[in-house]
Amino acid sequence: MRIAGDGLGDVLLIDVVRGLANGKALDLEDARAILKYNYNIKGSDDIRQVKGSDIVVVTAGLARKPGMSREELLAKNAQILKDVCLNVKELAKDAIVIIVTNPLDIMTLYALKTTGFKPQKLFGMGISLDTARFANLIAQDLGLMCTDIEALVIGSHGEGMMPLAGFTKVKGVLLDKFMDEDKIKSLVSRTVGRGAEIVANLGTGSAFFAPSAAIAAIVRAVVKDEKRVIGLCSYLNGEYGIKDTCIGVPCRLGKDGIEQVIELELSREEKAKLNKSAMLVAQAAAQLLA
Repeated sequence: MRIAGDGLGDVLLIDVVRGLANGKALDLEDARAILKYNYNIKGSDDIRQVKGSDIVVVTAGLARKPGMSREELLAKNAQILKDVCLNVKELAKDAIVIIVTNPLDIMTLYALKTTGFKPQKLFGMGISLDTARFANLIAQDLGLMCTDIEALVIGSHGEGMMPLAGFTKVKGVLLDKFMDEDKIKSLVSRTVGRGAEIVANLGTGSAFFAPSAAIAAIVRAVVKDEKRVIGLCSYLNGEYGIKDTCIGVPCRLGKDGIEQVIELELSREEKAKLNKSAMLVAQAAAQLLA
């Protein structure tokens, strides 16, 4: 609905459950006259309808249950993702593909290897959502507007994520000018656990409002050729000293996909942690591809 309401293009929903995507599309269509949005949205259970799409957002997969880590979803979601990716490769080979399926970093690398698409055109959502969560928690703690916070998170979309306080600013001023180290560590911990906190409260399923906003922002950057710097799960081939795997880093995004991977000046400890996360992603994906 965010993508359609922003006028970013015609939207097709696809779900394997017969009638589900079409029912949701009909419901979304009925909102047009109330919202005064002239969008086109359709639903189908036929993956072949994806043919010729310019952008494909892949959210297919099982949602986490309380107490379940993203990694536990690995085997089941890999098979679901493989089926989707092979169809996209055949039917929409020129599309920009945005992976949202968890565990996100592993699934992004797996999708890249499965399709053989250029890394610039296939990437994951991940840390743009984590960055938003970090900014939100900081704003709540300081009693400020979220728009005053310029947060930064890198690394894997999971327990290995790295909210970077040293790169996070409040109205251009570094975060440590507003709070002490213990408070920062507390907010970092809450950011890392935010997804699990939401899952525990929902009881079934996982977050969807904030992820949808993150996805729509990525789609908007592509469609509008915004050249915007967004945290994405990107393929690295030498950047940050990491080769042949996917991990979350800031990227400049435009109509052709990722135009530049932004390399930050990280501390030795931060580099080591990022490299460890990237290595774990590569190992897990290798097992799936073996």
